Amino acid sequence: MRVVIQRVSEASVTIEGRKTADIQKGLLILVGIEDADTNEDINWLCAKIAKLRIFGDDNGVMNLSVTEADGDIIVVSQFTLHAATKKGNRPSYIKAAKPDVAIPLYETFVKTLQQETGKIIQTGEFGADMKVALVNDGPVTILIDSKNKE
Repeated sequence: MRVVIQRVSEASVTIEGRKTADIQKGLLILVGIEDADTNEDINWLCAKIAKLRIFGDDNGVMNLSVTEADGDIIVVSQFTLHAATKKGNRPSYIKAAKPDVAIPLYETFVKTLQQETGKIIQTGEFGADMKVALVNDGPVTILIDSKNKE
């Protein structure tokens, strides 16, 4: 499972002209799921994200988690995070999980992150054509892959 975490001063998701998610300060999290992902990946990632200290404290030092900073969260599914680009110019998405595997894992990810943070998690819509808008604060963008726990 791969996530791209972006600290934002504002973010939103619009589907067919309708805003489905809208936050101010917080995290926009893009989630890519592959067939090999399990609940273990979800639990590890959600615990890591909930405690990730990337918000400024009173001294401007990145020392606060999203919860401590009273930020909000949007989670958006994004299969393209598993794009293979080694060969040719057209990305292959063979590693990305199909909807029958990905949707239950995505829903579990959202619920688990909600439990870990105590926050209501806003989302996009799995498989929809979404327009994601954000103002990256910092910029702070972090990539975490549950298969590469550094």
